[in-house]
Amino acid sequence: MVRTTPATLARDPRFSSNSARVAHREELTRIIEDAFAGLSTDAAVRLLDEAGIANGRLNAIQEVVQHPQLAARQRWREIGTSAGRIAASLPPANLEGIEPAMGEVPSLGQHTDAVLHSLGYTPARIEALRACGAI
Repeated sequence: MVRTTPATLARDPRFSSNSARVAHREELTRIIEDAFAGLSTDAAVRLLDEAGIANGRLNAIQEVVQHPQLAARQRWREIGTSAGRIAASLPPANLEGIEPAMGEVPSLGQHTDAVLHSLGYTPARIEALRACGAI
């Protein structure tokens, strides 16, 4: 099979402009899928990097949890849940000198009564909602 390169695709009039690529989207998609079929993620990223094509890797949850950069930047905190302690990532924004609040995850329904009461529901109305299965 002849390997299509980014350079040959760029010179192909069917793909030389955005409007041309849109007009030939199905064909271009097939070419791209064929080019990457069977490649490992690392091999695909290497090809894209070598061609100067911007790309980003989509990590599985376990890969995110074990990412060395997140560990090096100390982006994980342990928090409590009704199922036990878990690792949780810090919010993305860093405010110098301020440690973000990382409280426990509330259990299902833990704050229902307080929220409904703050919205003006009486204890009798809250109990009626509970009795009919609405909460």
